[in-house]
Amino acid sequence: MSYCSAIAGMQPESRKELHKNYHDHHYGFPIHDDDELFGRLIMEINQAGLSWETILKKEESFRKAYDNFNIQRVAAYTEEDRERLLGDPGIIRNKLKVNAAIENAKTIIELQREFGSFEKWLEHHHPKTLQEWMKIFKKTFKFTGGEIVNEFLMSIGFLKGCHDENCPVYKEVLKHKPMWEKV
Repeated sequence: MSYCSAIAGMQPESRKELHKNYHDHHYGFPIHDDDELFGRLIMEINQAGLSWETILKKEESFRKAYDNFNIQRVAAYTEEDRERLLGDPGIIRNKLKVNAAIENAKTIIELQREFGSFEKWLEHHHPKTLQEWMKIFKKTFKFTGGEIVNEFLMSIGFLKGCHDENCPVYKEVLKHKPMWEKV
């Protein structure tokens, strides 16, 4: 069952609305802001081993804990910041995931220096198969397994598969010219 069709049967209504908001307004739509791309990567990394619902419920806490996903600020985090994050009940307190966020911010700064932006680095490597993307991400970033890479790239419009073609949001995503359409 696809995400598109699963939402219709979700209960209670608050759960359905949480997923519907993400599905209708964010999932699969291109992101052109590096901090937001970084934020989506943080969220996808933190979802590993957990439900996406858990992450959606904690999104505002993630934003607050990680300085609204500001790459420069997160890259400059100190040991004190790591401890703060590991003690924050509003986010996922996993040392590997916290460390990955900080180290990946540092990596993105290097990519920005070389390519102009994180988005341009992604565009530079497009198009790739999922397997090729997985190799690039594994070589470049921390804590980016196959499912994380797949969901991240689908969620930002680089890989097709977010929405069923008969889903009304599919047509909205197409209006925003996702990268998967430019193959």
